[in-house]
Amino acid sequence: MGFPPGAVYTAQGVLDLIPLATSDARSPMQVTTPEMESAAFRRDLLRLENAGLYCPAGDFFVDPWRPVDTAIVTHGHSDHARSGSKRYFAEASSEAILRSRLGKEIYLETKGYGERWKLGKAWISLHPAGHLLGSAQVRIEVAGRVAVVSGDYKRQPDPTCVPFEVVPCDLFVTESTFGLPVFRWPSPQSVFDAIHRWWRENQSAGRTSLLMAYALGKSQRLLAGLDPSVGPIYVHGAVHGPTQLYRDQRISLPETLTVSNAPKDIEWSQCLVLAVPSAQGTPWLRRFGEVSTAMASGWMAIRGTRRRRAVDRGFVISDHVDWPGLLQTVNETGASTVWVTHGFSNVVARYLREQGFSPGNTLDASPLETQFQGDEEEPEDSLPSPEAETGP
Repeated sequence: MGFPPGAVYTAQGVLDLIPLATSDARSPMQVTTPEMESAAFRRDLLRLENAGLYCPAGDFFVDPWRPVDTAIVTHGHSDHARSGSKRYFAEASSEAILRSRLGKEIYLETKGYGERWKLGKAWISLHPAGHLLGSAQVRIEVAGRVAVVSGDYKRQPDPTCVPFEVVPCDLFVTESTFGLPVFRWPSPQSVFDAIHRWWRENQSAGRTSLLMAYALGKSQRLLAGLDPSVGPIYVHGAVHGPTQLYRDQRISLPETLTVSNAPKDIEWSQCLVLAVPSAQGTPWLRRFGEVSTAMASGWMAIRGTRRRRAVDRGFVISDHVDWPGLLQTVNETGASTVWVTHGFSNVVARYLREQGFSPGNTLDASPLETQFQGDEEEPEDSLPSPEAETGP
């Protein structure tokens, strides 16, 4: 694909440039490829049922979207961690996040990365996904055949979570939130340099710097990259709760205060305020005076997104894998079968099939209909916080 790094395209322009039938690229569709529904996979290893991805040999689901008896959860975002199941398994460092979201009294058994255990006839282990604290890929082995469910993942470095680990497998279930060639992430350092320049420019102009991002995962990654010597850092109440959970896991983050605890004589123009997107346009913003708004998201790579979000600046940083990283990961797993979930699943699956993108140059790739969202900007996905910051 001839997409130069750093280029910016309109959404329609991206679709026009891809030599695939992509008019319904983000529309879910049922699995139609016969090879994907091979008897061996369906009988023992993994299949899609009404409640989600199900392993018959182990009698468990991975990230089910309905209550089930046994659920293995890849991470704590709300589209993957849903309440009502009788028993949960997850990576150990995600425990506090999951109990905050699903309830303190849930039955939750935690496992370390790489630790193997058995359910029924299936051997399971969890491996780093690099998406956020405690995020995990789920490796399932039955009778010598291996499936890996990626959950959400990224390949870029992130000091707040364990880096992604390639896990060889026969069947790889991958997300495709940013599965278009236009999505190629700049280096994290270049993004933070741009954020710091914007912050300093606002200080000189007497404007408060309001940076908006996903409350869980993205906000903590941003905090870890911010330079507190530039000025004070304040957070919205919805960001405070998840941030404290990270601190409890000894993740190094700069000092922050909640906006509600700011002194009355605070000079907001010298501060950076980290908030959730749902705070935009609310009375909560009035206290800051003149504000320069910014959004941190992978969607900022698409021309027009900043205008539609009505923000002054857009910073391209994502906790999901980009296009080159997705192709690299598929190749490195050595999988002969790939199921592509939430995002541009039709585009990715067809590209993989047509390019023969695998070590043996034969690849069975198909889109898979799920209820995962993969949207970095869902404002309701914030963990409970002792502070409700919505008033003036």
